[in-house]
Amino acid sequence: MQTVLADLHVHTLLSPCAEVEMTPHHIVMRAAEYGIGAVAITDHNASANVPAALEAAQRYGVKVFPGMEVESSEEAHIVALFDTLEQLQSWQLLVDEHMNGMLNDVERFGAQYVVDAEDEFVCEEQRLLHAPLSLTAAQVVQQVAALGGLTIAAHIDRPSYSILGQLGFIEPEFGFAAAEISTAGWQRKLQSKLQRLAGYLPFVTDSDAHNIYDFVQGPKNLLQVEALTIAELKLALAGQGMRSVLAGQFSDFYKE
Repeated sequence: MQTVLADLHVHTLLSPCAEVEMTPHHIVMRAAEYGIGAVAITDHNASANVPAALEAAQRYGVKVFPGMEVESSEEAHIVALFDTLEQLQSWQLLVDEHMNGMLNDVERFGAQYVVDAEDEFVCEEQRLLHAPLSLTAAQVVQQVAALGGLTIAAHIDRPSYSILGQLGFIEPEFGFAAAEISTAGWQRKLQSKLQRLAGYLPFVTDSDAHNIYDFVQGPKNLLQVEALTIAELKLALAGQGMRSVLAGQFSDFYKE
């Protein structure tokens, strides 16, 4: 078994609401510096910065899960994670088919940049990424699972862009592997106010970072797994075979 500090929900500068400092290389470099052994790159409905993160990860010895934060037709955010870039690219093709076709308003939403592993500019994404797809939440979960990935109901304690905020409940039949809560939500979870509404899913706590400060100091998870794979993560979330996910953890933010 190995014990790894993991952040399963991190944005790069491809997300319109993220700071320009959130390059894949910078994220991975800071992860290595602060002992964050696994990171999921999860931009809004997009994956073009994942290859750069995977390349940087080889240099720093950090595990990068290819991922995406998907916005369903109900305007609920869902984190989708995969083992391989090829799986994510197959998922991206499906996402592209269900985008609304609107163009990004840079002045209103912010720019959406694709960069390489050396932080060099590649292109600017012109489509509006932070917008709902025509796929329902249930369809997102089903299609991600069909490609071998897992899904997490994102920031369920927030009133907007969450499954609970939009639907008011999470049915076990949805098939989520976990529900994500923020630091504030974690306190409410300790009071058992979210467990019933979340269908008693296991909880994870991620930074949902859009800037480096939030990435470094935001909540993480302590994984105990045999390997950093989706299959092992599923087993850990289910608490099987001595595997576990301990939410509410933090990196060594004050490290000199």
